[in-house]
Amino acid sequence: MLSAFWRSAWQQPRTLRTFATAVPFESETSTTGLRRAFDPAESVYLTLSSLHGKKIRDKAVALDPTVFSHPIRRDILHLCSVHYLDSLRQGSANTKTRAEVRGSGRKIRPQKGTGRARLGDGQSPMLRGGGVAFGPKPRDFSTKLNRKVIQMGMRVALSAKLKDQRLGVVPRIKWYCHKTITLKNRLEKLGWTTGTLFVSGLPQVDPAIKLAGRNLRGLEFKHVDELNVYDLVKWRRVILDLPAVSLLELKLSKAPNDQSEPDTAELVAAPSF
Repeated sequence: MLSAFWRSAWQQPRTLRTFATAVPFESETSTTGLRRAFDPAESVYLTLSSLHGKKIRDKAVALDPTVFSHPIRRDILHLCSVHYLDSLRQGSANTKTRAEVRGSGRKIRPQKGTGRARLGDGQSPMLRGGGVAFGPKPRDFSTKLNRKVIQMGMRVALSAKLKDQRLGVVPRIKWYCHKTITLKNRLEKLGWTTGTLFVSGLPQVDPAIKLAGRNLRGLEFKHVDELNVYDLVKWRRVILDLPAVSLLELKLSKAPNDQSEPDTAELVAAPSF
């Protein structure tokens, strides 16, 4: 009965729906992209920043509230961070048991008559040079965490960054040359010199900005597919470009998937720069 109710509810006119799935940018070389328009009453607006210092035609970008305005859950952030750190552990620690230590199996001294404690062979864990009792062995430290919990962790981490005013959006993460000093001077003006993670949604992170920023401490450049909850918690500031925002909304939006072709009226052109 409930399934029939929801089926009939989503068959209502499209104007009753509040959110829609974001549409990613078409290609790396395209200068314009299409993103779904959200309900103005529910959308989250963030002022666009400019990495190159040029004037921006559209001063703000509308963000999906289901992705960037999620209730803060510290327990979910902890679960996702521990899950990621567990997956990084090598688990290669290895100790030898008494059966693996080299040596003779001869009994060290008689069982009785010496007045001292009983001892067996020289591989005993009680003796120096012997085996290790209950020592570490190679193992897998990775833990299991449901996919939906990880997706919720991404929503919570993005929402926490936006709430703390440590999330920025730029049109493109690109730089015009490979000189480090030019990028450093620009980032100092923006206040993005320390603890800043740049996330790009293009198929490949711009090589010029990676080359210019690889000698600057406190900077890192990643593709949106490499982003995880621990990165969002670890880095002080996160800068996204518009393609990255579209891909995150496409993957993390809680709106039902619409299989039909999007209406032209619901699509807004992203600013081209």
